[in-house]
Amino acid sequence: MHDDATPPRTPTRTLDPAAPAAPRIESPARAAGPAPWVFRLVAVGLVLTALNLRPAITSLGALLEEVRDGLHMSGSVAGVLTSVPPLCFAVFGIMAPRLARRFGPGAVVCAGMVAITAGLVIRPLVGGTAGFLAASALALMGIAVSNVLMPVIVKRWFPDRVGSMTGLYSMALALGTSLAAAVTVPMTEAMGGSWKAGLGVWAALAAVAILPWIPLVRDRSGAAGHPAAHRTEAPALRITRSRTAWALACFFGLQATAAYITMGWMPQIFRDAGVSAGAAGVLLAVTMAMGVPLAFVIPRVAARMKNQGPIVVFLGLCGLVGYAGLYLAPSGGAWVWAVLLGISNCSFPLALTMIGMRSRSGAGVVRLSAFAQSTGYLISIPGPLLVGVLYQHSGGWELPIGLMAALMVPQMAMGILAGRDRTIEDEC
Repeated sequence: MHDDATPPRTPTRTLDPAAPAAPRIESPARAAGPAPWVFRLVAVGLVLTALNLRPAITSLGALLEEVRDGLHMSGSVAGVLTSVPPLCFAVFGIMAPRLARRFGPGAVVCAGMVAITAGLVIRPLVGGTAGFLAASALALMGIAVSNVLMPVIVKRWFPDRVGSMTGLYSMALALGTSLAAAVTVPMTEAMGGSWKAGLGVWAALAAVAILPWIPLVRDRSGAAGHPAAHRTEAPALRITRSRTAWALACFFGLQATAAYITMGWMPQIFRDAGVSAGAAGVLLAVTMAMGVPLAFVIPRVAARMKNQGPIVVFLGLCGLVGYAGLYLAPSGGAWVWAVLLGISNCSFPLALTMIGMRSRSGAGVVRLSAFAQSTGYLISIPGPLLVGVLYQHSGGWELPIGLMAALMVPQMAMGILAGRDRTIEDEC
């Protein structure tokens, strides 16, 4: 151990086999030896990318009523619109591992940021519902591949800091989500009241996120990931044989259902209860803002625990109380319900952390991330659509809120199973 700590004092080759060097191959920092600026740039890229993974969705949620009126949408069609994000995440997310193997995670994330920018620029310019959905799908395609590859990049570049780096980009993701929810309505009013301008302005933030990835794409180590990481890839796993993978996929899907129902419909719930549009946007921002500190804390705490089940239960109970409040007194305790639902929505960074912990290798994390997220988003597709249909045909929010609360029970059950201390390699 002393020789390993002081490599300049071991001049002969004969000491190398005796030194504990084999585990270091798993660490990109030591194996490939890129310059320190590369790691700093990857960290900046992760943060800026995370900032852009939700504004395309929450900005639309804040202006959903204006978009519905402008495009002449029914409640059911608006429900389809709120189901587009998980559908795109499921369809395009499954492509991410193959694209990453071909072009490298950094290049794919860079292309994802380009797609988000283009989609957000085009979306306000089209005049019909079909074009609006197509432009939204383009932006969501970029979000989808980035969603899947963020845990992969963390595992490859920062294998010894999975919890802290996951917390960092989860915090940035929550910040971008809450920022879009809070300022979209005021910005729209400041720009003349046009919902098209209010949605299109977020393309500028996405364009900035392209910049850190460009040097990494030009540098092959950034574009393809570390050569050492490729050398440590394990044989292909039949991940569908893993109970933990299925539990994690179901947990991911159910928390995504709750998140997208919240982002797509919560402002409308408050507005129908008599809250102004601006205040409803701020309440959604409060819900999303709860993830800013908690998304940094929860992954760090979860990474130190062998079993993440207790965290799952705590977050689920917060959600149940929040839904009960929305059902009984939506406007009277609006701020309390917004806070509780914001805490509950932190199941997302917890799920990302568990993806990184339920596999031993970077290759396993790639497969698990793609499987859990794509399958999970498929599971989440019916939720927002069903809420829209129930809302339109029942004429109120009692049935939709009851559905949201009922889904929290299986979410906790699947999270407890996914949080057990085991890996997919053991089960496969």
